[in-house]
Amino acid sequence: MSYRAAEYQRLLTAARRSLERTGGDMTGTISLSHPTDAERKAIIGITGQYRGTQATRVTVRLADLDSAVRETTGRDLPGLLAELGGALRDRPAERSALAGARAAATRAAQASPLHACCGWYREWLAEIGRDGSLTKLIGQGEQALLGQAARVLEYLAARSGAPILLPALAADVTGDTKALSPGTVLSTLVLRALAIKSGTGRPRTAEERRDLWEASDVVIDDLASRVLVLNLRAEGRGLAEWLAGAARFGEPFYVTLHQLMTLPLTVPGALVHVCENPAVLRRAAAELGPGSAPLLCTEGRPSMAFHQLAGVIAGGGGELRYHGDFDWPGLAIAGSVMRRHGARPWRMSAADYIAGVQSIAGGHSHAEHVRLAGTPQPTAWDPGLAEVMAATGRVVYEESVAGALLNDLSASGP
Repeated sequence: MSYRAAEYQRLLTAARRSLERTGGDMTGTISLSHPTDAERKAIIGITGQYRGTQATRVTVRLADLDSAVRETTGRDLPGLLAELGGALRDRPAERSALAGARAAATRAAQASPLHACCGWYREWLAEIGRDGSLTKLIGQGEQALLGQAARVLEYLAARSGAPILLPALAADVTGDTKALSPGTVLSTLVLRALAIKSGTGRPRTAEERRDLWEASDVVIDDLASRVLVLNLRAEGRGLAEWLAGAARFGEPFYVTLHQLMTLPLTVPGALVHVCENPAVLRRAAAELGPGSAPLLCTEGRPSMAFHQLAGVIAGGGGELRYHGDFDWPGLAIAGSVMRRHGARPWRMSAADYIAGVQSIAGGHSHAEHVRLAGTPQPTAWDPGLAEVMAATGRVVYEESVAGALLNDLSASGP
């Protein structure tokens, strides 16, 4: 008798499924629906019981099948199944092992001091346990990465001061400079936690991943992170000297985070204006040249280089005055710069907004009448600003009011 024959295949498949589900329990039964004539005869041979051709379902005791296999092959049913289709799985044991591994990994992560103090950390841990991420880690034998992710988050929560490069962070925590490279499981775990901490959605683009890292003072590329500067005079060697040279000619100058970290400088007691759009700085350089007051440009969302230089200015007793677009994203940027660096608003009041709207209307520049869109933002420095913007529903881009900004830069220039 050959159990490889077609009439035994459905029966043996059912037997494998039952034994794997129960961990090898031979006391159960298996059944076939609508057996073929060959299958019916094979089952009669195994059980010694007649089954009529009208039967739509036939049942076989696993013990009877095991006895038949032993008698004809000299091996037991599990042995035959292993020979024909590979070793049997013990699913109850697998579930028990998985539950144990999940519990151990969860206990280890809960031992972090962040679990006791930080709701975002608890939410992150609950989320990866709920959505199958932890089970997937264990299935791939990578549950240790959960502990590494917790240590990265602890490291970031404990440190303060200068930014850290991503490879250096990975090396400090894991010993592997590439452990947090984009696309790694560890970086994905950490970024999910940072997204919950910051109240944003999971990052889906390289830019969103960079922003999340930079919100924790982690830099992916210190050469790519830069800030546009005009007429900023500083003290120090190297970078400070280059800035002084550019200021003599009123030339815009890009400062990289790498330069700020390797060629430190000081900016004592300076009043420095900040704009969002490079078109404003370009006009200041073209029309005022060396006569313009010091000006930084965030070029949209501030980079880590901007934050580093702004911190140097504020730390030197200086003052930052910020202006940006009158739209909801622009207000979000303005609020973050004011909170982080103690910046003061620069022509960012409700009256300034109304003046900007009227200026656009008076110039009949219909192309600039863009409707407000997105999520409204609070304006703690002038609560009436958000209210009047919501009521008016118009965007006022920074470059459309550049004339008034340049007047300020000229009046307070060096």
